[in-house]
Amino acid sequence: MDFDLHAARIEKLLKARALDGYEIMLGASRNLSIEVREQKVDTFKCSEPVGVGIRVLKDGGMGFSFSTSMDDKDLERMVANAVTGAEFQTKDACNCLPGPAAYPQLSGLADEKLAGVGEEEKISRVIELERLTLAEDPRMKKVRKSSYGESRYEVLIRNSRGVEGNYSGTSVSCSVSAVAEEDGDSQMGWDFGFSNYFDKIDVAVIAKNAAAKASGMLGARAMATMKCPVILDNYVAAEVLEVLASSFLAENVQKGKSILAGRKGARLFAQDMIIVDDGLLAGGMATTPFDGEGVPGQRTVLVEDGAVQGFLYNSYCACKDGVASTGNAVRGGVKGLPRMGVTNFFIENGVTPTADLAKGVETGVLLTSVMGMHTANPVSGDFSVGAAGYFIENGMVAYPVKGIVISGNILDLFHDVSGVGNDLRFFGGVGSPSLRIEGLDVSGK
Repeated sequence: MDFDLHAARIEKLLKARALDGYEIMLGASRNLSIEVREQKVDTFKCSEPVGVGIRVLKDGGMGFSFSTSMDDKDLERMVANAVTGAEFQTKDACNCLPGPAAYPQLSGLADEKLAGVGEEEKISRVIELERLTLAEDPRMKKVRKSSYGESRYEVLIRNSRGVEGNYSGTSVSCSVSAVAEEDGDSQMGWDFGFSNYFDKIDVAVIAKNAAAKASGMLGARAMATMKCPVILDNYVAAEVLEVLASSFLAENVQKGKSILAGRKGARLFAQDMIIVDDGLLAGGMATTPFDGEGVPGQRTVLVEDGAVQGFLYNSYCACKDGVASTGNAVRGGVKGLPRMGVTNFFIENGVTPTADLAKGVETGVLLTSVMGMHTANPVSGDFSVGAAGYFIENGMVAYPVKGIVISGNILDLFHDVSGVGNDLRFFGGVGSPSLRIEGLDVSGK
């Protein structure tokens, strides 16, 4: 797709209107999804969406429209709809478009060899993932889903203030969910891998992890209610951190919908925790040279030395607070307006070997899964969710436990972190190492 040609066509239509400013975003991708069951292809989907989204400024109003067709009449209709939207929208002095800035040079976003990998090889990979998972342990009885996904994409943003940027990239992922059975008990395990490169995903590792999670929980039993030290493995820690993510968005802070509103500089977190949002992180799932408005990506430290250092901004919220955007306008494609969001949001790796987090714990719990963490209240920080994992005795994992409930407050939890592991892992755009919490309420039988 010739982005420059189409952008010039659209820009000509916009310049013919009496506007105060405009933005053009062009996007194209090729997406492939494969699922395998019982060594046969169950699903094979391929799509190649193309489209354009525009924003226009007129007399303080911001209008938006999009088109998935590049025909002249459809582009003219898109422009007319955006202008009408701007004319009828409530005027706001902070409706604005960013100016030009130098973009960082990022390497490693695209696997140039991916287009040359045949579909047979991709199918073979996901079939092998299923086979390896079942072969890991005789108690592994079935694979619910073994999947492969990839995307090759290209983005261009141009606006009337001189912003001009484009990038392309690739993403590849594999995942598997499987069931282990023994003595009438059944447990499920899941794992995945992600990379910008086809050959950097190790399906043997994914299979081993998924099987270990399923078989490790066989024979899980109940435990007594107690308040005790709790270790969150990196998956659970990332789920808890994700609930906190929205509180760092300036939009929520400004609307009083953040637990951190009015608390910049407050020491609310454990001294050893560093929380970062990094749109430029090498190998990150959300890494791009610029955000959904064309603002350069950056690394923003949000928590350091236990204190809240600041918040994340797009252009609109930055205008309201009189600060610079942090490059946190995100958009899922041309069909939506840019919105506030995190990029690669994570707790930095600690120095404690993960295996040492349980040292000194006489009785406690290692949590490996939680159910319904998204139901936690992002404004108060209170949560009460189901969980499962392993009981710890004398610093060692003793046996699997299920049917428990953990409850507390997210800020209290992060304040009471007494150990940060060295096993940082990302689950989507959110990542964390394992964390030791000094005390948490665990409800059992």
